Amino acid sequence: MFRAARLLDRTLAGRVLTHSDFRVPQLATADLSGGRVLGTWSRGKHLLTRIDTDRPWTLHTHLKMEGSWHSYMRGQRWRRPAYSARVVLTADDRLAVGFSLGIVELLSREQEDAVVGHLGPDLLGPDWDEEEAVRRLREEPDRPLADALLDQTRLAGIGNMYLAELCFVAGLHPVTSVGQVSDLTRLVRRAQQMLDVNKERAQQSTTGDLRQGRRMWVYRRDQQPCLRCGTTVAVAMRGDPGRERATYWCPSCQPGPA
Repeated sequence: MFRAARLLDRTLAGRVLTHSDFRVPQLATADLSGGRVLGTWSRGKHLLTRIDTDRPWTLHTHLKMEGSWHSYMRGQRWRRPAYSARVVLTADDRLAVGFSLGIVELLSREQEDAVVGHLGPDLLGPDWDEEEAVRRLREEPDRPLADALLDQTRLAGIGNMYLAELCFVAGLHPVTSVGQVSDLTRLVRRAQQMLDVNKERAQQSTTGDLRQGRRMWVYRRDQQPCLRCGTTVAVAMRGDPGRERATYWCPSCQPGPA
């Protein structure tokens, strides 16, 4: 999300929109032409693009699982099919195209808090507050890390990949409860460092090795040897029916909780 916000900034920030095209029913008649784009901010997994016309607007988008924002020059061929475009913002010869976006909303500026105010401190945001993130996690000591770290109301920014890699680096099984972590501050600090190191990379890596197949310790390496000890990486599905997600760990490097 941080990189998506940077992409939108490079394409649109400071520019005046010459055309806007919202391809979602609820915004089919919306027109932001003539509006100046102030910039885009990432907040957890949300993107807030502030655009000033005769009144201050915020375009709220969320990628969900399939969405992405692309930047193009006018006339350049799109890398995804046009039928999947949900938003097209044009500023002279530059286009920002949002494909398969899970959420597209146009809000008054004062409504921003209604969509992101519930989030915890953002690991890559200007409001990052390590102590507050730790405090929120400690409110539910019996909760498994696999659930607590993905809860964006505790701290915002960790997805399934970073959950798996953070637990591995810390030597913690994903179902270890928050209360069993001896140094929760250190864990949260590692999370912030891990995201910060990767925020500008096109190819993310938690191992420090950018070669194919060597970038992650355990994430999506089920039935492959652990890069540290050689033990076969384990995987299990967790979550409510229809919303399951894969959880990865090394049985040797991350023994289960006692």
